Amino acid sequence: MSLEDLYREVILDHYRSPRNKGHLDSPDFRAEGVNPLCGDEITIDLAFDGDQVSQVAISGQGCSISQSSASMMSEAIKGKTKGEIEDLTKRFRDMMSLDGEADIGLDPDRPGAVLGDLESLQGVRKYPVRIKCASLGWNVLLEALDGEPLT
Repeated sequence: MSLEDLYREVILDHYRSPRNKGHLDSPDFRAEGVNPLCGDEITIDLAFDGDQVSQVAISGQGCSISQSSASMMSEAIKGKTKGEIEDLTKRFRDMMSLDGEADIGLDPDRPGAVLGDLESLQGVRKYPVRIKCASLGWNVLLEALDGEPLT
């Protein structure tokens, strides 16, 4: 199995069995976003314990790229502080950037060590219109973190 096939399987696995799907009863932060070009939708609920994400829930509908990226993101941010999430978001955006190198922020000696399953989305760069799909959940996440607490 090629690396591209493996990445495709990771994306399909997260699409078919999204992690952290649903809503939180009492989130500290919530944000919703829509990609008007294709209709993808993502809602993110976040709960914090101190300065770390203790719970995250995602919901929405759309293409396999937007939904699997949100699922992977939801796993990657658990237990992280806002600062760590901002750093992770920068690494993800660097990886997805058409201006940079595909492996910015990645550890070539240890695939998956930095971004984990998210690295499977680097192939999306071949289809620039799909970068917005992969980035939707991340944009909604930052909007949630920049918003006023709900409680």
